[in-house]
Parts: sequence; structure tokens; C-alpha cells
Amino acid sequence: MPPAGLAAPGPRGDRRQRRIGLLGGSFNPAHDGHRHVAEQARRALRLDQVWLLVSPGNPLKPAAGMAPFPRRLASARAIADGTTVIATGLEAAIGQRYSARTLARLQRLFPRTCFVWIIGADNLWQLPRWRRWRALAARTPIAVLPRPEWTRKALRGAAASTLRRHRRPAGALLAAAPREAHAGWSLVPAREHPASATALRRAGHDISRAD
Repeated sequence: MPPAGLAAPGPRGDRRQRRIGLLGGSFNPAHDGHRHVAEQARRALRLDQVWLLVSPGNPLKPAAGMAPFPRRLASARAIADGTTVIATGLEAAIGQRYSARTLARLQRLFPRTCFVWIIGADNLWQLPRWRRWRALAARTPIAVLPRPEWTRKALRGAAASTLRRHRRPAGALLAAAPREAHAGWSLVPAREHPASATALRRAGHDISRAD
């Protein structure tokens, strides 16, 4: 089954050499902050594309208040340009909700693509709650984007402490990863964007009821 919103790989997979950033999330709703993170990571790491992976259901978030998947995917597509930033329902198409499993499947489908996992500082803080997070960090470079009220806290957190010796400058993140047994991670220098899906929902932006 091809990833939704992307061209289907051939029988031997998609063997193009590319740099692809993966920005996962509920996108409940998608907003300018997501686009800001995608663009900052793409430019800093010289990525060919960033894929917005709209989760069919985040295991760490309650179902209450979560808009239906099609509406969240449409929300993500509304902030993507379809060329350098692409919104996709890939995880729903392959039947996965856990990032480590999604990456393993992608690496089989796109064997010559260098994938970079993009997260905000809030997700760096909660990374130890993710299933098989150490395996994900070991094989996939991670780009961390600053988030208001989270950046300093996250850099003092358990994940940053565990991965301290693998931290790299953003400009060296992808140069170092192929040569080392453990992938690196970087804090990408970028301004913090104030947009928040939680704040939008509190302000009355309810995509679950949109036409």
C-alpha cells in the first residue's frame, strides 16, 4: 500500500537519494507554527522535503477533543505547499501509530532516503514516554526546534541527558549520522513560534465541527 499523498514506490522501493524531514503530530488543528517548524528545519538542514505525518491517533493523547482524522489531514494540507512541505496520511495507510514502527517501514520503502525526525522541544521532554524511543534515536537523526516555555526545560530533561554525547551542531547533523553507529541530534537555531493547537482549540477553533 503506497503512503497516502505520496507516489507509490516501485517493486524495489523508491531508491532516490534524498533528505526528508518527518514532522509527526495530531495536527488538531494544523497551524502556522507547524509550517514554521517545517520551513526552519528544511532550510537549516538543507532537506529536499518535509512530510507532515498526520497521526491516525496519538497513543499519548486522549481521544476526547480529537477531531476526525480526515479533518486533521485536511487541516495539515491547508498549511502545506504540496512541493517542499507535503501533508500525508501515511501512518493511517500503513496501519501504524508508533513513530519507531513508522520509521522502520519508511526505511524499507525508501532505502536510499536519509530521514530526519523533526520534533519540538516539548516532544524532546516527553521522548522517554515514546515506545522504543532509544531505538528511534539510535538510527534516525533528530532535529529539535525551540518551543516557548519548553526549550530550556527539555535540554535539562531525561532524553537530552541520555543522548548528550550524541548532540551535534545543526550543520553537522546529517554529515555525522552515516558514519557513526548512533545517529545524532541537534537543537536547530530558530526563533520560537507562539502558535499552539491547544490554544487554538481553547479559543474556539474546533475543526471537528467544521463544514
